[in-house]
Amino acid sequence: MALTIEMTGPGGPEVLRARDVVVGDPGPDEVRIRQTVIGVNFVDIYFRSGLYSPPSLPAVLGLEGAGFVDAIGENVTHLQPGDRIAYAGMPLGGYAEVRLIPQSRLIKLPDAVSDRVAASTLLRGLTAYMLLHEVRSVRPGEWVLVHAAAGGVGQLVSRWAKRLGANVIGTVGSEGKIAAAKAAGADEVLLYKSSDWVNDVRRISDNKGVHLAVDGIGGSVFTETLKTMRPFGILGSIGQPAGPVPPIRIEDLGNIAVMRPSVIAAANNPEFYQRGSKALIAALQDGLSSPIGAEYALRDAATAQADLEAGKTTGSVILTT
Repeated sequence: MALTIEMTGPGGPEVLRARDVVVGDPGPDEVRIRQTVIGVNFVDIYFRSGLYSPPSLPAVLGLEGAGFVDAIGENVTHLQPGDRIAYAGMPLGGYAEVRLIPQSRLIKLPDAVSDRVAASTLLRGLTAYMLLHEVRSVRPGEWVLVHAAAGGVGQLVSRWAKRLGANVIGTVGSEGKIAAAKAAGADEVLLYKSSDWVNDVRRISDNKGVHLAVDGIGGSVFTETLKTMRPFGILGSIGQPAGPVPPIRIEDLGNIAVMRPSVIAAANNPEFYQRGSKALIAALQDGLSSPIGAEYALRDAATAQADLEAGKTTGSVILTT
């Protein structure tokens, strides 16, 4: 029997329940893995709350994890039992001690990258790669604005942007998170609940605005962020815990581009998934770090989600088995 955490229906953390299940043998092109560490991401909360719909109910949430191969199915050629692996992206099913998963989702881990690092980094790392290399190819000297800069994605985007030679302006929701954002490499950290943050961003970025803005907050922050962009800059909207992104008229954008990039959709592209994962693993081996801010037992997944949703955590959030 293997412990899983099921979502019984849309709602608050209380809809997550623990259940012991029997995990069968892997089918063709499928692998059974035993997970040691599981990543908790805001997208899990979007599924739980009903913003996104799982394929069926009850559903096991989770899009990121690491562990080792337990058994392989027919046609599996590049993996063997005992191999250390990690994955990110669909299909759902990460909140489990043992799960079945297509072999195409699994990335072999080198000895230098631990399960904890892989499971807390892969999905966020692919998001950072997508933003800094695909949404915009960030160059040395450019200005990058990172909202929620103390969070797991925010810290990783900031650290990777600094490795590319960019100048980083971070925003956080409270003074208690400023230190974490600065430790992640932000050159300046502002409170996005302050009435002056928009003017401060423009002033700091040579009075011209930023080349790339990463908004994982949504609501009115998205609208205000448009005012921080320089001509031909790009705003990437990647989340909305503060509320839906307000509608905008294309004629009001001028020479600004807006994108709603989805790392889940991008990760479904095999070329992007392999390219991004390879770049991330190489960066991790070269010193890119992704601090873990909070750790919970798998059985306490509901508490982990509640704390993440309430903004009580900084850095990455993980579950352990």
